[in-house]
Amino acid sequence: MRRFLISCALLLFAALAASPAEADPVDDILAGFASSKYDEIEKAIAALAASGDASAPAILDALNEGALQVASDKQLYIKGDDGSPKAARSGADLTGEMPPGLKPVKVNNRVRRAIEAAMGQLTLLSPDPAKRLNAAASLFHAPDPAQLPAVEAAIAKETDPAVKRAFEAARAAVVLAAPDAAEADKIAAVELIAARGDEDAKSLLDAAAANGAPAVAAAANAALKGIEQTLALWSAAQNVYYGLSLGSVLLLAAIGLAITFGVMGVINMAHGEMVMLGAYTTYVVQQAVMAMAPGLSDLALLIAVPTAFLVSGAAGIAIERSIIRFLYGRPLETLLATFGLSLVLQQAMRSIFGPTNLQVDNPSWMSGSMQLGGLAITYNRFWIILFSVAIFALLTLVLRKTALGLQMRAVTQNRRMAASMGIRTGWVDSLTFGLGSGVAGIAGVALSQIDNVSPNLGQGHIIDSFMVVVFGGVGNLWGTLVGALSLGVANKLLEPMAGAVLGKIVVLVLLVLFIQRRPRGLFPVKGRAVES
Repeated sequence: MRRFLISCALLLFAALAASPAEADPVDDILAGFASSKYDEIEKAIAALAASGDASAPAILDALNEGALQVASDKQLYIKGDDGSPKAARSGADLTGEMPPGLKPVKVNNRVRRAIEAAMGQLTLLSPDPAKRLNAAASLFHAPDPAQLPAVEAAIAKETDPAVKRAFEAARAAVVLAAPDAAEADKIAAVELIAARGDEDAKSLLDAAAANGAPAVAAAANAALKGIEQTLALWSAAQNVYYGLSLGSVLLLAAIGLAITFGVMGVINMAHGEMVMLGAYTTYVVQQAVMAMAPGLSDLALLIAVPTAFLVSGAAGIAIERSIIRFLYGRPLETLLATFGLSLVLQQAMRSIFGPTNLQVDNPSWMSGSMQLGGLAITYNRFWIILFSVAIFALLTLVLRKTALGLQMRAVTQNRRMAASMGIRTGWVDSLTFGLGSGVAGIAGVALSQIDNVSPNLGQGHIIDSFMVVVFGGVGNLWGTLVGALSLGVANKLLEPMAGAVLGKIVVLVLLVLFIQRRPRGLFPVKGRAVES
């Protein structure tokens, strides 16, 4: 008996030793790709995606591109760019003879749809949170009821709160799109989607309101009313932001005009061309930096700011010394002379740079945008607003704390008294005109980031600049600030309702009515000469 038991144990041990090792389940899945039936290949795709194996994305990509091959022994290979096959699962290069009977795995439209769904499932389970977030967003925009089990599995495994919220929103979108989902689940999905309050949520709820069951449609319609109110508020906030951006540009363009008009009483129709000179200077500086030091291309805009100020300021001093000073006290002749000068400067730029628009590239730190609720904050406009505030503050300090600023204010209030006190009014006029033109050149730097550079660039802002100066009060910086921001916001709030052209007409009419009541603007400058 003892000898019999020992013999049985030895036979059992030999059988176990001779039995093959347990097969890898992923290898069994990959064998399904060797089938000649599309249904079997679809099942293999779904099983491979469900396995979460690290080789799955590369294999599915290769299958989608027609580069997945199967040998006669049912082993899979991926055809490389050079035509040589690599092991599909390990990615190792083959050594020795080519595998026998290599042929591409069969693919049709159904298989491609299965690949797309599988890739989405794999992305949902990606170790990278950014990829999972993008996958959830994609599924929310294009909900696929077949992905519901994958989304629920992803929610169960998710640990990142932000990604989990995105997955829950995507699941709600999928449930709302599923024809066989329970009515209570769809109503709950409506509430979850409505909490987003954005345009994507509105699109999904519009479809549910049109095609859903009565209870679901009623819930969707109720949610849509709240979303529409929220979107209206965000739209108004977006227009205010665009208005502040427009007002910032108008501030830079008008503040120099306010100084020259206030100190000298000169109507300078060539002020817009000082803006244009600043924009062309920015273009030239950027091209020079990219040609000589490409690594400093992000700093080209910072280099262009003082350069544009000097170029436009020097042009302004030259204009004052050669033309304006001979026409003081003759406003009509000054207006005609500066208008003719503006045409000359425009034609000069056409002759030098050509009539076509030129583009100034945004530096990397001014490119892109960020989302603040339903508000899209573009970095270029955001930096322009900050830049305008900084220039305004600097100019205020110059006028309040420097000898030149004191003399400019004295000439503004009473030119003859200032001259009798020994102030060289002619010298103050030249520097004032140069300062105003230099600030206009800085406005051109800002404009080049949101508009194309062209010979007509300044003409589009000269009228608005005069409106700002008249509305705020001639020669008053704070009036120019309030006037620029007010007109900018008013224009952008009226555009959606009345259109761009009609909106400007409405603003102009309102401004005319305002000037009839307050001819000297919001913040009139006080002084004997001004009063007279």
